[in-house]
Amino acid sequence: MKPVRILVVGLGNMGLSHAKAYHALEGYEIVGLCARSEIPAENLPDGFAAYPQFTDFHTALAATKPDAVSINTYTETHADFAIAAFEAGAHVFIEKPLAATAEDAERVVNAAKKHGRKLVIGYILRHHPSWEKFVEVAKTLGKPLVMRMNLNQQSSGAFWETHKRLLNSVSPIVDCGVHYLDMMCLMTGAKPVSVSAIGVRLSDEVAPEMYNYGQLQVRFDDGSVGWYEAGWGPMISETAFFVKDVIGPKGCVSITDVEEKGAGSADIDTHTKTNALKLHHAATDAAGKFTQSDEIIRTDDEPDHDGLCLREQQFFLKSIMENLDLTQHMEDALGSLRIALAADQSVRTGETIIL
Repeated sequence: MKPVRILVVGLGNMGLSHAKAYHALEGYEIVGLCARSEIPAENLPDGFAAYPQFTDFHTALAATKPDAVSINTYTETHADFAIAAFEAGAHVFIEKPLAATAEDAERVVNAAKKHGRKLVIGYILRHHPSWEKFVEVAKTLGKPLVMRMNLNQQSSGAFWETHKRLLNSVSPIVDCGVHYLDMMCLMTGAKPVSVSAIGVRLSDEVAPEMYNYGQLQVRFDDGSVGWYEAGWGPMISETAFFVKDVIGPKGCVSITDVEEKGAGSADIDTHTKTNALKLHHAATDAAGKFTQSDEIIRTDDEPDHDGLCLREQQFFLKSIMENLDLTQHMEDALGSLRIALAADQSVRTGETIIL
């Protein structure tokens, strides 16, 4: 079969990782790279210098006439770029969050359905074998669940500049929160019913209407509860910056670093790295002693960040080649985004939002 001709838009951390995947996979042919400014050949990965470069999305779309478009730009551009790609007959891979508003996200999904094109949203944890195991084990702990998660990032220099640009359109609990809200929905299989949140602006470099630290609390109709915390900036603490912990009546499971490697929060591999799962069983005997020791489920062979992006793009390719039904995938993405955006509304109004 002919390779899928793909235009890659946005070449930051995620866009470049996805571009490497398209370059490596035989099922794709990169027909163009599009960024806000042209990238010198010496700053591109090996083998990328021959790809045409563009600095305007619509020019690139018209010139390359791709089969698919990979959108890895800032959130405020997602909806318009995706809809233009669908109207041009292309399939779309789009980084999370799907859009800046629920209305825009629905427009994107409706456009995918209208034009009969595939839409895959970049929920990288869904393609992570250790997170798949984490969800699987969480489902064995009984109901209700308590889900505790965070991802704080102490950023400086160019990394802080990137975060400040992101903060022009999206808060940390929306940008990163959609990942973990998606995981919570998978773990519970339940309907979210309400969300409340707090947020604080910790820097004069952040716009007055935005905040760079936030925490949300979500309730589900099966009694489960979850919280998620995210902060960006040079002032963010690295104490307990990575917490992934689920508690149920039968015990708990946590992502843990059994070797205490101690990578910092700015290391992108720590954002998905699990190292190991620790499973604790709550059952006790007549004397009140635990009947089972804690288990360590090793995950040493898990893929790195680029490897996970490769898995995502294999799924995107499969969805095109095998005409997969992505209805549930799109609905799940809408659902987690609605919770995150409601949390943002709660920060700004001080009210609990009924979902």
